Amino acid sequence: MRLVVYATFPGIAALTHFFGIGVLINVLLASVSCIAFEALVMKLRERPVMFYLRDCSALVTGVLIGVSLPPYCPWWLVISASFVAIVLAKQLYGGMGFNPFNPAMVAYVLLLISFPVQMTQWATPLPMLADGQTVPSLVAALDKIFFGTPIDGYSSATVLDIMKQNSGLTLDDLYQQQPVFTEGRWAGAGWEWVNIAFLIGGLYLLYKKVFTWHAPVAMLLALALMAALFYDSGSSHSGGSPIFHLLSGATMLGAFFIVTDPVSSAVSTRGRLVYGALIGVVIYVIRTWGTSYPDGVGFAVLLLNFAAPFIDYYTTPRTYGHKKPRRATDASKQDGGH
Repeated sequence: MRLVVYATFPGIAALTHFFGIGVLINVLLASVSCIAFEALVMKLRERPVMFYLRDCSALVTGVLIGVSLPPYCPWWLVISASFVAIVLAKQLYGGMGFNPFNPAMVAYVLLLISFPVQMTQWATPLPMLADGQTVPSLVAALDKIFFGTPIDGYSSATVLDIMKQNSGLTLDDLYQQQPVFTEGRWAGAGWEWVNIAFLIGGLYLLYKKVFTWHAPVAMLLALALMAALFYDSGSSHSGGSPIFHLLSGATMLGAFFIVTDPVSSAVSTRGRLVYGALIGVVIYVIRTWGTSYPDGVGFAVLLLNFAAPFIDYYTTPRTYGHKKPRRATDASKQDGGH
């Protein structure tokens, strides 16, 4: 868990550089809130508090919530997300190892549905700010978060928002007219470097063998394949190129820090391949043909969390000494149906 936290540092640094100190405030507030809610529940359950806090799972959840929420969002939104993740999505099911859904994504999706205005007001990336303007200072950020004080040039549409709302322009025309694309190289100002930073962190975790490559690689390949199949040479009906989808939104964060959750994902090797690939497909479907939400990582992960036991059932590996994989029901057949 500590390695996972360390691996988020490049992504957090990139987010802070392009969107300002509100990212760090989100991460700090979410981390403290998640640890506090974890300690409170452990105390109420009469469990040793420090024993359960030392596994750092609550800290990981807090960090993931902090980087998922819009910078400079209201303080109560961050605390609400922490409460939902730790108390409702994790401890209500019995704590670490028993939660069927990724806690951070449960909190993100629930708040996105409940508070769509606050959850979609992303800060303007640094390259798009007016000449002489910079990201908000610490004082301005705290005023915005705790008192709702407006910030000049605070919010703008994300690249996924712009792509979803496109109607009638070819991708070349869209890229030329929208500053967020003209200020970027591949997938929009700021977002492409944030995704590359999370990719670096994910590769570090792969190097450390924190998880296997199957789920994240399958997700990225499936997403890229869907984007290539429906790219349509960049017409007005195109959903964007493969590189656009790989380097925009929460793609790399989802692939290496969400999909790889060992508790809520598929278990077998083949199961992880299927699990990751289906998440990639669902992300593209939501991004391109969905009507409301521009990204889709959170919804895709929760849908496949729900399907993970079903995937495991049909991808059970062959047990040593047996010619075929055994199903969960095979034992009862061998016992005479008892």
